[in-house]
Amino acid sequence: MRTARLFALMLLALGVGLGPAAAQDRPPTALPSQPAPRDGGFSVDELVNAGHKFFGTVSRGLATVIEKATSQWGQPNGYILGQEGGGAFVAGLRYGEGTLFTRNAGDLRVYWQGPSLGFDVGGEGARTMMLVYDLPSTEAIYQRFAGIDGSAYFIGGFGMTALTASGIVVVPIRSGVGIRLGASIGYLKFTPKPTWNPL
Repeated sequence: MRTARLFALMLLALGVGLGPAAAQDRPPTALPSQPAPRDGGFSVDELVNAGHKFFGTVSRGLATVIEKATSQWGQPNGYILGQEGGGAFVAGLRYGEGTLFTRNAGDLRVYWQGPSLGFDVGGEGARTMMLVYDLPSTEAIYQRFAGIDGSAYFIGGFGMTALTASGIVVVPIRSGVGIRLGASIGYLKFTPKPTWNPL
């Protein structure tokens, strides 16, 4: 009886002793991972946090629009936060100013102008966040960006459109709709200094 009990204890001790070693030999369990941002790019979380602080509200619509943009164009290597105003009677003009933020190339003050088309009458002012993709240098933002057909997307009080030039894509995200949809039909011209000339 005593021999059997000792044998059982030896087996138990042997099993406990081998437990950690056996666990080390097992391949590690794969954990869910988030896609890593491109070199110098901004993650969805970074963009959503910046947008929440800028717009002054926590909105599921904003997060969804940003996720929609990143799923379509990837992770931007720059973004613009600014304000713009516009007036329209079916057709109108839009003027804005803000700051271009990049991770590795510093920040840059930018201004933009362009025609707007829509169904609203009157004027308005709005805060605007723009995601910038494949920007080779900060100075490359200073050009005219034309709208991409079929790129308008709206959810939860936020809308986005897409503009492109020279392989660079700019995605303005604005709260509300109305004449802001005009950016997808016309264009925006970015300049280093404010100007009244939208052409």
